[in-house]
Amino acid sequence: MGNYKFMNQVKCPVSYCMSIIGGKWKTVIVYLISTGVNRFGILQRGIQGISKQMLTTQLRELEKDGILDRKIYAEIPPRVEYSITSKGRSILPIIESMKSWGKKNM
Repeated sequence: MGNYKFMNQVKCPVSYCMSIIGGKWKTVIVYLISTGVNRFGILQRGIQGISKQMLTTQLRELEKDGILDRKIYAEIPPRVEYSITSKGRSILPIIESMKSWGKKNM
């Protein structure tokens, strides 16, 4: 019976979307990167309450899911920049709707 529940969740488009951008930080990270905030330190300062480890974990998951690209520049010290992929850009209308809803209901 447990497998049946899991199989239904996998087939649910809302569950799939939430598995990619759900949680406390991912939508905020994607939104900030879409506005040009693309370096780790700037992201960490821009997201109140996120730990370094949590930001690292969330960035890795978003990269693994094809939402973000990470580019490492061969400099000393190394510079890493994040950008939105085309799949990530397809999520931006959802985030903009969330932003509009938040503004209306705050």
